[in-house]
Amino acid sequence: MNTTDMHIPSNKVRDIERYFHTELAGLYPDSEITMFVRMLFEAFLGWTLTDLLLRRDDTVNQSDLLRFHWAAEDLKHFRPIQHIIGWTGFCGCRIEVDENTLIPRPETEEIVNWTIDHNSKLNNHNSQLTILDLCTGSGCIAIALAKQWPDAEVWAVDISKKALAVAKKNAAANNVSINFLQTDIIHSPFSVLRSPFSLIISNPPYVMDKERAAMQHNVLDWEPQQALFVPDSDPLLFYRAIADIADKHLAHDGMIVLEINESLGHETAQLFESHGFETALHSDFRGKTRMLTARHKQ
Repeated sequence: MNTTDMHIPSNKVRDIERYFHTELAGLYPDSEITMFVRMLFEAFLGWTLTDLLLRRDDTVNQSDLLRFHWAAEDLKHFRPIQHIIGWTGFCGCRIEVDENTLIPRPETEEIVNWTIDHNSKLNNHNSQLTILDLCTGSGCIAIALAKQWPDAEVWAVDISKKALAVAKKNAAANNVSINFLQTDIIHSPFSVLRSPFSLIISNPPYVMDKERAAMQHNVLDWEPQQALFVPDSDPLLFYRAIADIADKHLAHDGMIVLEINESLGHETAQLFESHGFETALHSDFRGKTRMLTARHKQ
């Protein structure tokens, strides 16, 4: 394939950037297209933003031009930019993602940062911090916490063998030690070698089937459905399983931190309160109720 076949006017940087804005106009906001270009030049060529601004008359070779072309084609089909470059940033960690894992969202990063900022509320600091991450996916939560607290003992659980394979690679790449466990927390009795835990944290599936229509194609077509959706008839099934696990495995002075469906905050809180926990709901940076914390009643 040559440049004519690709409809890219030339292999100059300024023309490649113009090509993306022309081809993706109407599909994405202009500011997002600009971000895509920056991310691709960094991923493909190692360029910084300064490079991109100062080297607009430079040219790229034919092989790299082809990579830019196929990236634009993928974006037209709403393939996530994180899948195209193969990774995303999360709490200072580089996290590999693919079609077997959710792409970490800013609200999940906010929950991890909240947990780190409120570490004084966790278990007695005279003993080892123990963490259980349920529905770990890419491992982003467990990895970020393990990096923050290198002496903590961290366990990460998921039903998907393929997701855990990605999570294990991410743990190794970020130089952290995590115990991974493949199990179905909904249908299988939960058993883990280490208990109790100072912190049980999770971003489980919570999107109701009826909410699919409001979701974007880059999510629906490219991210794992089992990590996203729950039936309308039982939208809290994962939270019920987590509450059952916390009954048995949370330390007396431990804490639960959960990402939740903003429309089900009070129902989720009531579920945990029915298990004897004290709860609090927290808003994210957009003002949406997206986090629940819970503790044993004192």
